[in-house]
Amino acid sequence: MNSRDGIIEILGPESGPQSIILAGTHGDEACGIRALERIIPSLKIKRGRVFLGYGNPRAIERNIRFTETNLNRMFKEDALLSEKEKKSYEYGRSRFLMGYLDRSGALLDLHASFVPKSRAFIICNDNARETVKYLSPDTVLSGLDDIEPGGTDCYMNRSGKMGICVECGYLGDGSSVDRAEEAVIGFLAARGHIEADAKIYPSKSHIKAYKLYITKTDSFVLSKNFEDFETILKGGSIGMDGKEEVKAVKDSIILFARDRKAKGEEAFVLGERIK
Repeated sequence: MNSRDGIIEILGPESGPQSIILAGTHGDEACGIRALERIIPSLKIKRGRVFLGYGNPRAIERNIRFTETNLNRMFKEDALLSEKEKKSYEYGRSRFLMGYLDRSGALLDLHASFVPKSRAFIICNDNARETVKYLSPDTVLSGLDDIEPGGTDCYMNRSGKMGICVECGYLGDGSSVDRAEEAVIGFLAARGHIEADAKIYPSKSHIKAYKLYITKTDSFVLSKNFEDFETILKGGSIGMDGKEEVKAVKDSIILFARDRKAKGEEAFVLGERIK
């Protein structure tokens, strides 16, 4: 891929499905970018059409999460976005990418966590359960579309297609690149684009997200550094939002927990185990 402003297209000699793989939707999550750089020079697609590209080129160049607003919340209808959001670079980029998402039947979006020691996991809906058996992470998170809409995967799911995100581990961990590369190969094999000796990982634990906490003040401080998928018991302290203590209303799994310095920001997600 020569330009971080573009998408490259690889067409196989045999008919097949159309799929898209994105990296750098958050510009500081480099694992997917490095994985595509490794894979693309020798990638041979046998069936169908595959689009591969960088989500947020400007943020990637500056090694920041986004430039003006979170790209992975821009894949909504215009009526659900503010005027400020619609004037942002990320809004325009989301509309550009929608053109390729609309042409694809399935998406793999590669991400990394800001939480040290994070393990890899998969975000998808039930329609992807067979496909994600080709992906090695043993934990699957669903339910984010309902509480945290606007992501690339949410856009695909809302369109009746398949959206899969793989969180490849801590963004500062070099092995996250290996996990991202592994996810790309597994996804391409599952979709029938390549012929590979792809391993199957059928045993998955499933967690459904049920709450996204949005800060009420400009000072949210966690009570401790929570690892992704850490268990927090009912009544357990999560943090202080200004002068108000935030507690778990029931036994839960906590993810994406971080301190925040502005009102209206995403501070953490809570989920529960399902079958």
